[in-house]
Amino acid sequence: MKIEKDTVVTLRYKVAEASGKLIEESRTPMVYLHGGYENTLPKIEAALEGKEAGHEVTLQLKPEDAFGQRDESLKRTISKKEFPPGVKVGGQLEGHTDDGRPHVFHVMKIKGDQVLLDGNHPLAGRELRFSLKVAGVRRATAEEIAHRHVHGEHGHQH
Repeated sequence: MKIEKDTVVTLRYKVAEASGKLIEESRTPMVYLHGGYENTLPKIEAALEGKEAGHEVTLQLKPEDAFGQRDESLKRTISKKEFPPGVKVGGQLEGHTDDGRPHVFHVMKIKGDQVLLDGNHPLAGRELRFSLKVAGVRRATAEEIAHRHVHGEHGHQH
């Protein structure tokens, strides 16, 4: 079966720096609903369109085609007094952007009574190499299409 709109794609992947230094390798397959549902990067969807199980491809993506350029306005310093108990460096907090939109911030550092947060994706601003192997393709269920994401194994469960 070919990858097309409303198919569920199972991928094995590796993400590396442009130099080839490995950043992440999938332990379990990534499964996503193909067809513009924003479940993976648009350049990945475009490269896999029309392909079948067994297809392998390596993509070199500029920051704007991967996780975006860094946005320094998404860095925050808050008082430790405002910091929820139990959250540590590496954790995440929900906050708001300068224009009031909800946003997730990563706890980067706790320095004295100050907590440094960063709302950029950890891989923002970096050129990345994605090595992909299509492990499987199937038709999406009506429920998956309605919910705009995969259900079941390696997807979302109720």
